[in-house]
Amino acid sequence: MIKFDKKRLDKIIRYGRKQKIIVFGDLMVDQYLWGNVSRISPEAPVPVINIASEQIRFGGAANVSFNLMGLGSTPLLIGMVGEDRMGNNFLQMMEENNLPTSGIIKVKDRPTTVKTRIIGNDQHIARVDQEITSYISLKEQEKLFKIFLENIDEVEAILIQDYNKGVVAPQLIHHVIELAVRHGKMVTVDPKFDNFFEFKNVTLFKPNLAETEKALALKIKDDNDLIFAGQQLIQRLNSEAVLITRGAKGMALFEKKGDYSFVETKARNIADVSGAGDTVIATLTFTLCGGGSIREAVTLSSYAAGLVCEEVGVVPIKLPILLKAVLNDQ
Repeated sequence: MIKFDKKRLDKIIRYGRKQKIIVFGDLMVDQYLWGNVSRISPEAPVPVINIASEQIRFGGAANVSFNLMGLGSTPLLIGMVGEDRMGNNFLQMMEENNLPTSGIIKVKDRPTTVKTRIIGNDQHIARVDQEITSYISLKEQEKLFKIFLENIDEVEAILIQDYNKGVVAPQLIHHVIELAVRHGKMVTVDPKFDNFFEFKNVTLFKPNLAETEKALALKIKDDNDLIFAGQQLIQRLNSEAVLITRGAKGMALFEKKGDYSFVETKARNIADVSGAGDTVIATLTFTLCGGGSIREAVTLSSYAAGLVCEEVGVVPIKLPILLKAVLNDQ
């Protein structure tokens, strides 16, 4: 772990806030329905929930953008929503939070991805998903890529957040990375299972342990297995760095030059790990854009993930809280 002083942190943050970052990926709406359970349904052995309130939040790549906003950045979100009620709600939330909507296209034949969590008597009862996960059409890919072309000169980095909902298609991945490399821009990636080995030649690749095991067909039982896995990913992806997140066990960083290090978790009281991966990739990218080293970026992202894991639900990191945690721990 890197030790920071206030002067160094201030410098990274000052430069980081000046840089523009594209966030590309699957856009989602997280819907929460809270209610009370007073009886079991006579139709089936399931609880009857009287809904008392509803809340809609950013999900998927949109939550990454919200985390970047919490750090002081203004990201450009590139993705798709449906021409439906939730798509309209999503765009309205973007405007209310002063996030630009110019990178988002609306489509008729594909619904906005919505994850509805039903909570009764303060317990998570069920989750209902509305989504289409097949890859978007070539025409839609071309529309999205045009937005990259129009903005590539103005950004410092491209952050790709793949949830395997179909927007991050292999051909589009290749074109985006090639464009970024050609223009000397950083690319950071938070992958899922399907496109794992499509993200070659990026700056930073951040899978979790389960994704790594599945991609390599390897059960990681100890540190030796983990080191082997990290080195394999560096070799096969030709990335500058690989960061494998391990939940409560922290993270493992592997660098192209051959160095590796283990980073402990900074969570004190874990309440909910939802959205922690979004916070990690956002903080990593923000720090690198601010001129921080990869190890400084990993250190700050560990603090940020620990803080959001202490909150219930998907919540973004806030810069004042992160700064307080880091400086108090030096």
